[in-house]
Amino acid sequence: MRLANNAPNQRILEVGVGTGLSLPLYRGDARVVGIDVSPDMLAKARDKVERLGLRQAEAIAEADAERLAYPDNSFDAAIALYVASVVSDLARFGGELRRVCKRGARIVIVNHFSQEHGAMRAMEQALAPFAGKVGFHADFRLDDFVRASGLTIRAARPVNLFGYWTLLDCVNEK
Repeated sequence: MRLANNAPNQRILEVGVGTGLSLPLYRGDARVVGIDVSPDMLAKARDKVERLGLRQAEAIAEADAERLAYPDNSFDAAIALYVASVVSDLARFGGELRRVCKRGARIVIVNHFSQEHGAMRAMEQALAPFAGKVGFHADFRLDDFVRASGLTIRAARPVNLFGYWTLLDCVNEK
């Protein structure tokens, strides 16, 4: 959150806002537009915004990250947490993030990317046919994502439980 939420008065797009777990973590002067495809989760996010008086939440909306209804250059930053491996078209997803973000905007993505070798790689390949049942693509390669999304990665680092997830710090160079 700190990477994209690092300057005053930013307008930030959060893709996959879910129940709004991250909304209280934004600066009070931020203007956050949280989107998700789940109406049930969005209802919980709206409730959280109201209950906690989160003025930084400009909008909580049902939206598809591959077909955003926002004009070009609408956002100073974007955050996509745990959604990259569940979108159907990575090129479209990356293109939409680049389109709606201003040039030079920071785009932060946290997602699982498959390991290159070892026992974990073998397990991910074995789980690949069950992607729909486990909720994400276990065999999701970082280089495939970078190539398809068109995002420019400044840094990548392991985060969360045992470093199994990766934080990508990207910049919009469009």
